[in-house]
Amino acid sequence: MSGHECHHCKEWIDEGQPHDCWTTTEAALTQDLSDDLKDAWERLRETAVALGDQRIYASGTCIMFSRESCYFFVRPKRSCLEVCVFLGRALKAPQVRRADRKSKTKVANILKITHRDEVEAPITDWLQEAYELPDVLASWKRHATPKKKKKTT
Repeated sequence: MSGHECHHCKEWIDEGQPHDCWTTTEAALTQDLSDDLKDAWERLRETAVALGDQRIYASGTCIMFSRESCYFFVRPKRSCLEVCVFLGRALKAPQVRRADRKSKTKVANILKITHRDEVEAPITDWLQEAYELPDVLASWKRHATPKKKKKTT
């Protein structure tokens, strides 16, 4: 039989057969979570939905939360929910596993959540801050003064 192995899911695909393992759903990404992680996921999602208008969608191995751009995403894993929150600063707290600068204005702060009770302050405050970050950045641009050009004589 001729075909190929999918480089994403490692499944064997027969020649001529359609295959789209990259497209997924929230349900597919969370179906194998333990009860504690499912509870934590539901609370995290409810918290995000309460922040306001946004788009929530699954992409690859993550569930994305975005306004104009993604402000945080969740990567469900067997032992935890890996949460990446985009803020204008690096966080220094026990919940933060690492912080990586992704642009001049955004830092990806990686958190690990294992239980529903962890989805409370300060994590909920950070989600709120990340949700509001585009508004803050837009106000910075409006108030920024353009640099004056040097005159050459």
